[in-house]
Amino acid sequence: MTADPQASTVNPPGGVGLSGLREAAQGCRGCELWEPATQAVFGAGPETARIVFVGEQPGDQEDLRGEPFVGPAGRLLDRALADSGIDRGDAYVTNAVKHFRFRPTPKRRLHVSPGAEHIAACRPWLDAELALLAPEIVVCLGAVAAKALIAPSFRITKDRGRLLPRPSALGDEEAGVQQSWLMATTHPSAILRTPDEERAAAYDALVADLRVAASALA
Repeated sequence: MTADPQASTVNPPGGVGLSGLREAAQGCRGCELWEPATQAVFGAGPETARIVFVGEQPGDQEDLRGEPFVGPAGRLLDRALADSGIDRGDAYVTNAVKHFRFRPTPKRRLHVSPGAEHIAACRPWLDAELALLAPEIVVCLGAVAAKALIAPSFRITKDRGRLLPRPSALGDEEAGVQQSWLMATTHPSAILRTPDEERAAAYDALVADLRVAASALA
């Protein structure tokens, strides 16, 4: 079964796999963000990925190229993954919101954080991704992903770098299913916005959090 990428839809179709979901997401009309965006930016990575990284939304370069984490924040994430011992080629990266929300200006498109309605509209697509991947660890990059997947009251500064049981996985051990985990850390874009004199420490803190995930995988 294949999805029709031209079909207008709100919820992801079933039985189509990741490639089918990726195609179907192009027809999502669950909120208004699809109209000004170039395209929906779905997740990328192997279906066998044991670890999934969930960011906020695609940025300008991601929107143009149709791939997640390929801009400056993606390059910083690549470096942090390498420094923490995680191979990006073995990871799946995606976002809580699949369309770029922005404010146009004469020179460039300025990022605007997605609203609760956009996160809610995209949640079925994220859930469908995670259900197919069944990762051992889901790492939330930034507050938007953490509040969507962990709790609305979650605070990165207070609870970052801690492994938490995934709610859907509670009781899995009794059923013979491997325990899976959630963790949150800073979004790489936040580090890029950090003042120069504080950026090295912020980067080191991100790597330290990712090493917790790497150790859990090992």
